[in-house]
Amino acid sequence: MKGFFIAGPTDDGNAVTGHYYEVASPDPSRAQAWVYAAALSYAPGEELVLHGMSSAPEAALTITRDGLQPQVMLQTRLATHFAATPIDASEKGCDWPEVLRLTIPADWPSGVYRLDIAIPGHASQGMFVVKAMKPQAKILMLLATGTWCAYNDWGGSNHYQGLTGPTQGDFAPHVSVLRPWATGFVAWPDGAPRITHASPLLTKPRYPHMDYARARGVSKKYASSGWAAFERPFALWCEGQGIALDYTTQHDLHRNPAALEGYDRVLIVGHDEYWTWQMRDHLEGWLDQGGKLARFAGNFFWQTRLSDDLTTQTCFKTTAEAADPLAHTNRLTSYWDHPAIGRPATATMGLTGAAGVYAGWSRCAAHGSGGFAIYRPAHWALRGTGLGYGDVLGAASKIFAYEVDGIDYTMHHGLPFAAEDTGLQGDLTIVGLSPATTLSHDTGPHDRDRFIGAGDAEDLALRLYGGITPEAVARAVQGNGCMAEYRRGRGAVFNAATCEWVAGLIARERAVEHVTRNILLGAWQ
Repeated sequence: MKGFFIAGPTDDGNAVTGHYYEVASPDPSRAQAWVYAAALSYAPGEELVLHGMSSAPEAALTITRDGLQPQVMLQTRLATHFAATPIDASEKGCDWPEVLRLTIPADWPSGVYRLDIAIPGHASQGMFVVKAMKPQAKILMLLATGTWCAYNDWGGSNHYQGLTGPTQGDFAPHVSVLRPWATGFVAWPDGAPRITHASPLLTKPRYPHMDYARARGVSKKYASSGWAAFERPFALWCEGQGIALDYTTQHDLHRNPAALEGYDRVLIVGHDEYWTWQMRDHLEGWLDQGGKLARFAGNFFWQTRLSDDLTTQTCFKTTAEAADPLAHTNRLTSYWDHPAIGRPATATMGLTGAAGVYAGWSRCAAHGSGGFAIYRPAHWALRGTGLGYGDVLGAASKIFAYEVDGIDYTMHHGLPFAAEDTGLQGDLTIVGLSPATTLSHDTGPHDRDRFIGAGDAEDLALRLYGGITPEAVARAVQGNGCMAEYRRGRGAVFNAATCEWVAGLIARERAVEHVTRNILLGAWQ
């Protein structure tokens, strides 16, 4: 039961470069049912508010706490009716009527809650997060909702493509949470491929996940972000291991300096590309007081801003210098490593997405090992794995993908060390690393990549390294991704800085599982 799936005005019909997206139909007679929550998260005792619409006078709604054994928390029927969807719904919200108001019961445990709404002929999904009133687990999963919002293309616009600008084909610098989640963000589509794919050399690069998306009518960003792609499989693995988790969102961290207090470890998984200044402030404050962050995620990259009510995210990205009203301040919504911001990514995480970023797909280090080459096998995180110097962690399941974080480094007696003047505010120990790059190279028109190409490398060279010169482009292209321990204040970050770490848990690769347990459960030394 697919939604209304259409192509945008600038669509070129190509699964990779085209603009196709899911949106409510303007036809009131077409079977459809949609729902979204008025906020990303709620605590027990707070009032859950749902908005929605359908082409029927009544729709079935099920609220389920997701997990290995999903718990149905509520089944009800909603009075619904058709409501129009504004063309700018992605940016300003759908403004649909309220269909449910419910006080979150005190016995609803922290977790991600799935919304299933259905009428004959159509069904769709939504979600919200229940936070714990006080810590119930030792580990808190910090959900990367900034990146979820950036990639969600329901309604036609996100921070990558959109319906804005003079040709109605530009990306949206402002995106709203007051809309449904695109198909694939809440539940993984049946048989869908992950992003990692090494296209045969000397052929035009392929992106099987986007071919799948266009053919099946799901979001082309389903594998890039969202609960289903990264956090969910990691959470299910934890549940299977008996590792309890509480949950909160980046948006809660933005608003609440004490959001992480009381937890032994905080866990970030998958793809956490977008952060606000306040999120970084509050995370750094917790780290400096002794917090321990386990980050199995990649691409710490863009500064964003949030509206006071947390429903609108702003990121002008590559247009920021010209279009952002705060362009002449350090709140410029561009790369964290932009000289005008003055707050390098490494200061918080020890690593940065600007050090190379892509691996394992297109023509970007796609024919590499797929794992981390180990340089310090005696590190406590590798204890019990049996890995030695020069071995590779995670190659079988291709954990080193699709976006990674690294740092400029030097080699001394066969060991990597962070280079000087990299923005660190503490000691960094590089445990493993592999090459990554912003360039999808080619040998001519026959194998040129229309998706990544040289654009990202040139933009980084221009904005971070002084211009599109051979030297600056080479600096952007010749990058890496690291697995590293970063000591900051009285706290620490273990940064296994790759989006696809979770692929090793999905595949049950023994050494990847062992390192994960060491970091989540072991004593940090």
